[in-house]
Amino acid sequence: MAVKIRLQRHGKKGKPFYHIVAADARAKRDGRYIEKIGTYNPNTNPAIIDLQIDRAVNWLQNGAVPTDTARAILSYKGAMYKNHLLNGVRKGAFDEKEAEKKFEVWLAEKTAKISKNADSIAKGIQSKKDEQLATEKAQNEAKAKEISDKNSALAEEAAEEVTEEATEETTEEVTEEATEEVTEEATEEATEEATEEATEEATEETTEETTEETTEEATEEATESTEEAVEEVTEEAAEETAEEATEEAAEEVTEEAAEEATEEVTEETAEEAAEETAEEAAEEVTEETAEEAAEETAEEATEEATEEAAEETTEKPSEEDDSKAEGKE
Repeated sequence: MAVKIRLQRHGKKGKPFYHIVAADARAKRDGRYIEKIGTYNPNTNPAIIDLQIDRAVNWLQNGAVPTDTARAILSYKGAMYKNHLLNGVRKGAFDEKEAEKKFEVWLAEKTAKISKNADSIAKGIQSKKDEQLATEKAQNEAKAKEISDKNSALAEEAAEEVTEEATEETTEEVTEEATEEVTEEATEEATEEATEEATEEATEETTEETTEETTEEATEEATESTEEAVEEVTEEAAEETAEEATEEAAEEVTEEAAEEATEEVTEETAEEAAEETAEEAAEEVTEETAEEAAEETAEEATEEATEEAAEETTEKPSEEDDSKAEGKE
């Protein structure tokens, strides 16, 4: 029967994992196998290969045919090279020791090359990671900058709003204070003006009232004094004129002489008494109160007094003459 060295697929979907087996060529890919000689994991970089080189060389020496992928794996791990060396020993080209030395040298060179390749791959992976980190960092910084710009813009807007509100509040407070001060000043000025006007009006009214009261009182006192003076003068004048008239009438006998004497005496006495009383009353009134009221009241009083005195004097002598005439008869 023909034996093949091939790969059996294991692992989950998207992440395969292979077994390196020696199986009958008629068996299915993932079916029965004769011997498992290694594993192959392509999910890592570099891929991980675990191979039993001696068993693989034994199967190759016995005539097993590897598949293309299995041949690449065996060549990569040195199984194909070791099979080639053993074929040379069998042909007598060199002995086994020399074949072992050649294989060890090749294996060392291969391992160094593999390690170097792995290092370069690791460096490439790290550089890619670094680049990704750098790009991510740049993106994050750009996003952070955008966010900071937005936040700064929002903060500036908020600060502007706060400053505007503060300025509005301060302006409102200032305007309110100014209006209050202006209103207080205006009210104070208005109250001062009103009080001044009220005091002026009150003083004017009080002065007018006091002057009116004083003038009224003075005029009343003047009129009263003039009336009293006129009454006293008229009484005195009437008494004097009556006495003089009676004496002159008793001395004279005739009615004509008595009438003429009484008329002359009454006229002279009345005029003198009126003049004296008017002058005295006018002086007193001018000293105490206004001159005009005193003069008018004095003139009126003197006129009335003279008229009354004249009437009384004329009536008394006539009565006495009548009584005398009756006695003579």
